[in-house]
Amino acid sequence: QVQLVESGGGLVQPGGSLRLSCAASGFTPSFYAMSWYRQAPGKERERVATIAGTGGTTIYADPVKGRFTISRDNAKNTVYLHMNSLKPEDTAVYYCYAVRGADYYWGQGTQVTVSS
Repeated sequence: QVQLVESGGGLVQPGGSLRLSCAASGFTPSFYAMSWYRQAPGKERERVATIAGTGGTTIYADPVKGRFTISRDNAKNTVYLHMNSLKPEDTAVYYCYAVRGADYYWGQGTQVTVSS
């Protein structure tokens, strides 16, 4: 059974940091590009960051460049999103996404709330 399970979300003050984790099972994530998406209330889901299967290439959305870092540990079948200098506008449900050709999988999401 394929699963992507996110964890690490929570409430953090502006300027704080969080690390999200996405644990994959039921498939070989090293063959897949992995991404983090987020969706704020009333807004479209947007891609935040992507990392290639080998981990050699990363892409970031402009709003998070310089603040977020995506990484992966293929030995642990886990992808991470390190989030620094968090802003209230980063508040959203964050989703993990895996894709390889026509195969794709979504996680269930983890809530991140940035508020004082």
